[in-house]
Amino acid sequence: MARLYVLLFVVQIALAVCALISCLSAEEGEIKALPRIAWVLIILFFPLLGSLAWFAAGRERVAGRPAGGAPKGRLLPPRERPRPVAPDDDPEFLRSLGERSRQEDGELFRRWEEDLRRREDEMRRRDGEPPREEDRPEGSTPGA
Repeated sequence: MARLYVLLFVVQIALAVCALISCLSAEEGEIKALPRIAWVLIILFFPLLGSLAWFAAGRERVAGRPAGGAPKGRLLPPRERPRPVAPDDDPEFLRSLGERSRQEDGELFRRWEEDLRRREDEMRRRDGEPPREEDRPEGSTPGA
């Protein structure tokens, strides 16, 4: 007899968990009779009766769908528009990432070169040597 009680308890908990998941994942328009928070509290405080009440009266069945949830006559709904592509599968997105990365790397490299030249010029001035003009990129001036 104790095994039967344990089995019924496990079934009651599983039913309550399924009802809570169903209640929390239902759209606002699919919930009938009471607000969502009321249904959650009923399911929590009265697991067996609350779960049965939720499945019987708490959720609205979508028109054109049987109780199982799948559309009549089909396993999956028809696809009218192309399925969205994940970013890592989209060649344009991957190309844009590569281009952006190259641009950022080029900008970072340019700033590093400018900083290195500026530091070299400061060291030469400190040591009394004039800055080297042949190493400078076009248009740059010392101290700028």
